[in-house]
Order: sequence, then structure tokens, then C-alpha cells
Amino acid sequence: MESINLILRHPYLLVGIGGALGSVARAGMTDLITRWIGMGNLFPFGTVVVNITGAFLMGLLAGYGETDPGKLIFSPGVRTFMMIGVLGGYTTFSSFSLQTFLLMEQGNWIGAFLNVFLSVFLCIAGIWLGFSVIRVCQ
Repeated sequence: MESINLILRHPYLLVGIGGALGSVARAGMTDLITRWIGMGNLFPFGTVVVNITGAFLMGLLAGYGETDPGKLIFSPGVRTFMMIGVLGGYTTFSSFSLQTFLLMEQGNWIGAFLNVFLSVFLCIAGIWLGFSVIRVCQ
């Protein structure tokens, strides 16, 4: 119990533990999608799926926390662990940027455009959908 209290008092530990869990989840989801679609060398579908699902989960958490306007219902520790740690480790914007750059460098401008468009548009849609689900269920 003492170690749990220690972790809960230190936000960087919460972020680190959450980030590790999110990173493992990201690697697993990317691998799963790449194997399922089987086109990992042609387009970074795993990264797109991770970014979209991460945005959706962020929308759910932020939307659920909106029940009392301006005040999250989660404790600061839970918010730090989930939103900054787990989802920060899970989403892959740096990977997205590198993959987009590499597509452009290879002359695959259509792939680069699709990666940017789908990731940005569908991640914003994921945030909206997460908020919408929570608002409808309240």
C-alpha cells in the first residue's frame, strides 16, 4: 500500500508507468493491424489506427470529465496516468511524422497526403465521436 501511495503522489511516476503501458499497447496494436492488413510496407495503417483509437479514447475521457462543466470528475492522478501517460505513450505522432516524411522522400505523395489527411481528419473525428458518445450516454 505504501508503494501505491508513493506512486500516486508523484505525477512523473504516473506518467512513466502509464507511458510504458501505452507504448506496449501501441506496439501491439500496430503489429496486429500490420499483420491483419498485410500492407505494412506500402502504408502505415497501424500508426493511423493507433492515432485514431487514441484520439477516440482521449475524447471519451475528456468528454466524460466534462460532466461538471470545467471540472474533470477524475482525480488529478487518474487524469495524469490515463491522458498524459497511457494515451501519450499510445499515440504515435512522432512516428506519423517520420512515416509521412519517408513517404514524401520516396516520392509517394499520394501516400503522404493520405497519411496526413486520414490521421488528422479521423483523429479529430475520433475526439468528436468520443465526446458525442459520452454526451448521448449521460
